[in-house]
Order: sequence, then structure tokens, then C-alpha cells
Amino acid sequence: MTERAYDKDFLPYLSELPTLQDFSTAEKIQAMRAMRAESLVAAPPRDDVVMEDRRIPGPDGAPEVPIRIYRPRAASDSPRPAVLEIHGGGFMLGNVEMMDGWCQMVAGDVDAVVVSVEYRLAPEDPFPAGLEDCHAALVWTASNAASLGVDPARLAIAGQSAGGGLAAGLALLARDRGGPAICFQLLEIPELDDRLDTPSMLAFQDTPFWNRPNAVWSWKHYLGPDHRGETSPYAAPARATNLAGLPPAYVSTMEFDPLRDEGI
Repeated sequence: MTERAYDKDFLPYLSELPTLQDFSTAEKIQAMRAMRAESLVAAPPRDDVVMEDRRIPGPDGAPEVPIRIYRPRAASDSPRPAVLEIHGGGFMLGNVEMMDGWCQMVAGDVDAVVVSVEYRLAPEDPFPAGLEDCHAALVWTASNAASLGVDPARLAIAGQSAGGGLAAGLALLARDRGGPAICFQLLEIPELDDRLDTPSMLAFQDTPFWNRPNAVWSWKHYLGPDHRGETSPYAAPARATNLAGLPPAYVSTMEFDPLRDEGI
């Protein structure tokens, strides 16, 4: 592994993080999902947050979409803001459980309702399956604002890594479909650009956890085996040429991350 000026607080954990991972087949990815699910340490439930699992209608002709709802336990005299949370995982991995701690924190500390979406993953379900699942969850949240105790004018979207890319694509999709209205985007280390040619993407070939070789597999599986020619900006939002009419966004990046420059 290349020597880099990592923050000293992270150094004890570097050896525990995987570097190059074998994402070459669906079977290997499924085994990786199972291994990560077994090793996931569940976030302890908070007394001030109520969690509820549901299944909602999916896109036309597609399966139902599982969601997890996080509500503050305390009553409120007025509708709360809401956040649609989209987990990360390179479009291939991840689940709602991995975001339990984050979602409970937002629900309890920000006094918001959080809806976390279990979207379909690649390579079994390439683009646009996962994005359409997220759009279905956004539509459902906005349509059920009253029963959720949510203010539909304060509906934000959030995502990390691939989830950040899906959130950015969702903002474009919702704008072009005429809604639902989104008030804010939280895009954390978003995966946005399938061209894989930014300076950080070319430089970080062996960074822990995520690097260019892993990103190559991520886009290959997400775009699908039949992908040819131009890529939709709904899949790779860095390709969007018209950003008019989008909600404000907060974008976070990390120094030693191949996704850094596409976020910037």
C-alpha cells in the first residue's frame, strides 16, 4: 500500500480495511454481501426513536420496495421535516441496516422523519432499477406526508458514496418528472462519474476500502453488460449539463479517495 499522510487517528484501522476486492461475478458479490451482513454490528436502538419496516409499491412491473422508517417517539404539534436516506455500497453492496445508527441520529437529534430505502443492487439489477426504487420511495414519502407527520415542503434526500450518486441522480429525475419537490441534497463522498478519469481517480489505485480498480467494477456492473455509448446523467450525474431547478446541495469529499475530484 502506498504511504500517504493519513490522519493519525485512522492509522490503527487501516490494516482492517480491504483494498482490492474481487467483484468479478455476481456469485462473488453475493458472498461478499453475506459476509458483510454477518459481520455487521447492529446500532443499538435509541429510546427516543421508533423504527418500522414496510414494503411499498415499486416501479411499474417491478417488485415492492422495502423501506425502514425512523420517527421521533415524542409527539409534535407541527409536521416534521423528512429525509430519504440512500445507503452506499458501490451500487453492489449495502443495506438499510448499515445506516441504522445514522438514521436514528437524524430522527432523534434533528427531530425529523427518516425513510431509508432498500433499493435493488447490481449486477443482478443494473441501472435504472435502483434509481427507480429510490424514486418510488420518494413518491411514496411525499404522497404519505400527512400520515407520516411530515411537511412535504421540507423533504430532503441524502446518500453516501453510491448512495450519494443515486441521490444526485434522483434530484435530476424528480426535477424532470415534475416532482416530488426536494428541498435539499446531502451528497456524501458521492459516486458520480463513470468516465473514471479525474486526477484522484487515476491516482488512487490502492487506497483502502475504495480505489480505482473497485470503481471500475462498480460502474461496469451498475451500467450493465449491454451498456454501449453515452451514459445517462441519471446514472452518472457528473455528465449532466443542465443543473437548473435543482435543490441546494451539500457535497462532502475525502482527501485520499478516488471519488474526491468528481465530488468537487
